[in-house]
Amino acid sequence: MAPLTHLNGLSVSTSPDRRVIGRDLVVQGQVLRPKPPGRSWPVPTKNGLKLRVLLHPGQTPAPYFAAAQAMEHAWHVHGVRVTSPRRGQVVIHVTALDPLTGEVPFARAPAPTLLSADVGRIEDGEPWLVDLRRVPHWLVTGATQSGKSSLLAALVLGLAPQPVGLVGIDCKGGMELGLFGGRLSALATDRTQAVGLLSGVVDEIQARMRVCREAGKRTIWDLPEHLRPVPLVVIVDELAELYLTDGSRESKDETEQCGTLLLRVAQLGAALGVHLVVAGQRVGSDIGPRVTTLRAQLGGRVAHRAHDAASAEMTLGDINPDAVITAQNITEDEQGVAVVAMGGRWMRARSRLVTTVDAASIARMDPPADPFLTQPHPVNFVKGGAAA
Repeated sequence: MAPLTHLNGLSVSTSPDRRVIGRDLVVQGQVLRPKPPGRSWPVPTKNGLKLRVLLHPGQTPAPYFAAAQAMEHAWHVHGVRVTSPRRGQVVIHVTALDPLTGEVPFARAPAPTLLSADVGRIEDGEPWLVDLRRVPHWLVTGATQSGKSSLLAALVLGLAPQPVGLVGIDCKGGMELGLFGGRLSALATDRTQAVGLLSGVVDEIQARMRVCREAGKRTIWDLPEHLRPVPLVVIVDELAELYLTDGSRESKDETEQCGTLLLRVAQLGAALGVHLVVAGQRVGSDIGPRVTTLRAQLGGRVAHRAHDAASAEMTLGDINPDAVITAQNITEDEQGVAVVAMGGRWMRARSRLVTTVDAASIARMDPPADPFLTQPHPVNFVKGGAAA
């Protein structure tokens, strides 16, 4: 490890690098044997090892963060991650093999809590849990065949056994979300139906507001259990389909309505148990009205492989520039691999594959009691595959 520490500035000199000769001459040189940092014995982990390093007085963790890539190449490992859990120490986590390649078996997730779904695994081999209680709204982007729909399917698979209402908007004729059949409380398969469905969801949000106000509570989670409505998750597959227009006044009005209604759900829904998961290839202002504002409301971000750098930038640019670069390096062979960002942190992850057998088992499930306190919107609100 000594050459690595010397080359990357991790060793320090315990002797001065200057010496006075005579009365007016200072000679400066380089210390030949700098002192490497103290470290613990490596401790084996499930996917590699970790070791603890004690910093020299005056050192900071910054050089170790910068040297992570050099360590990967020097040790011929998949990845090195550096953390600093306390002052004066850094911990180096070494991952020998990429746990997202399929060579490492999936870790078993803990028993799910309400609104939490195990959708795959993250780069350290641990389960990838999407917890809508912690991060209420999500944005999923990526090119065709990058894994967006697979992630949505994994999310439905994880939420289906729970007392959660699921409603879908799939303007590709319901080819993706329609696989889950009767488990969905509602499904819109074109934009006109989507306007009706979203109007019903906004009406439901307002009804939940009234219940909380009358009970003197700020969220539905503060309500007594007998008054608490069922959580509701709205899943949108391919956002751009809601904004396509043929130039007619009616078409433009519908796109305007979709933009307004989606934004209201994102702004008002979290405290009221209404959650939004939006997937699409692009989420820029060129798609339609209020898309940029909607994107800002979606705190969870998932970026799969994209056709252009701008798509990754739109999804992750306000999170971390390194996350954008990592997303741009996802290849066509890495279907399902994505960069996940939430709460200022980011990591690589891969969603699990949901088979047709899995989808059929979900389709046979019954939804919970009607998740709507209000009657569903009477116009173009699709329920159980037929107009309500």
